[in-house]
Amino acid sequence: MSSGKIVASMLVLVAVMAGLAVWYLQVYGFYDPVDEISGAQDIVVTDAQGATHPVAVADFKAIDAASSPIRYRACFTLDPAELADAAPYDGATPLNGPGWFKCYSARALTADLESGAARAVLGQAEIRPDVDRVIVVYPDGRAFAWHQFNDKTPERGVMD
Repeated sequence: MSSGKIVASMLVLVAVMAGLAVWYLQVYGFYDPVDEISGAQDIVVTDAQGATHPVAVADFKAIDAASSPIRYRACFTLDPAELADAAPYDGATPLNGPGWFKCYSARALTADLESGAARAVLGQAEIRPDVDRVIVVYPDGRAFAWHQFNDKTPERGVMD
């Protein structure tokens, strides 16, 4: 084998390995499970006056990553009556999560928000700078949450 073929083979091998590493880190590597007890205790809902109130949460599962403020995804149940006075969240856009986090589906949440089968409320404004926690709740008590950039970021302009 000539030295040119060896060098080309090595370059292809390094490129494939780098691609696999990037894929793994994006899909699995940066996500960490959120503690069920403390994560459930952190779920609050903002009312129409802007005050936050804790809500009782069960069956809590969540993931988050320190690498981005918008990688948070959560699935849980609650009593929908606790959200009767919750502030609605206009412009809720469910963000995709990793495929292995099976309880959360951005596609299903988007369709249900559009059809009116579920409603979006403000969990907590500015959970991180320029990021809100959005909660989608169904009449049967299923609920899902994610972090979403809000429209208060000057360089982003106003979101539609």
